[in-house]
Amino acid sequence: MSDELAFLGHQQGDSVAVAVRDVEAGKARLAFLDSEDQIEITTTEPIPLGHKVALVAIPADTSIIEYGEIIGSSRSEIAVGSLVHIHNIRSNRWQIKA
Repeated sequence: MSDELAFLGHQQGDSVAVAVRDVEAGKARLAFLDSEDQIEITTTEPIPLGHKVALVAIPADTSIIEYGEIIGSSRSEIAVGSLVHIHNIRSNRWQIKA
């Protein structure tokens, strides 16, 4: 693992973090904006710059949390360290509120 920062988590407790560079599968460093904490995570596949990685196991049809807010829901189960993108998440941005 490189000491170079790979992911940025907006808040501890978020489901996902954002890649600050292209990240290969394997061990990577994650820092949080809301604390001084940095941790090591293991990605299961390459994560491109600007894309999200799952920080926790996310069951199907479960809310995805980023910035401490629900940003979408999972279309399928998402394993820790996996790419989180349009193939496995639905955005809440365009959902009709009842």
